[in-house]
Amino acid sequence: MKSVIVESGARFLVALLLVFSVYMLLRGHNLPGGGFIGGLVGAVGFVIQAIACGTESARKALRVDPSNIAMAGLGIALLAGLFAALFGDALFTGQWLFIGATEDSKGLPLSTVLVFDIGVYLVVMGAILTLVFALEEEA
Repeated sequence: MKSVIVESGARFLVALLLVFSVYMLLRGHNLPGGGFIGGLVGAVGFVIQAIACGTESARKALRVDPSNIAMAGLGIALLAGLFAALFGDALFTGQWLFIGATEDSKGLPLSTVLVFDIGVYLVVMGAILTLVFALEEEA
């Protein structure tokens, strides 16, 4: 049985959890959080959608097969790790780029660590959703 109240609440929660998951991803760069917890929180949003509206609705909202998301994340994480080899450093050594740096300011710091975290985020989200959708479609 579907409930309009549950479906409406789920839509609100999905949006809220996705925004919070991106916040956790970006916050975890220097503070607790990061790609793993951000990916879990984002996956929970789509799991709530699947429970409230059905797996097909959650798959439509996701728009991409979750296993493809996991594979893309794995590739991104691997590229972030291999990037250090271009500079003669050990694998997975963080490399930094400061955008807009001047003599007075450091600019906006971007690093391969953040790229690695984004890869982990996608791997965790894709793997969890692949498992949950498969289990829910079997039931």
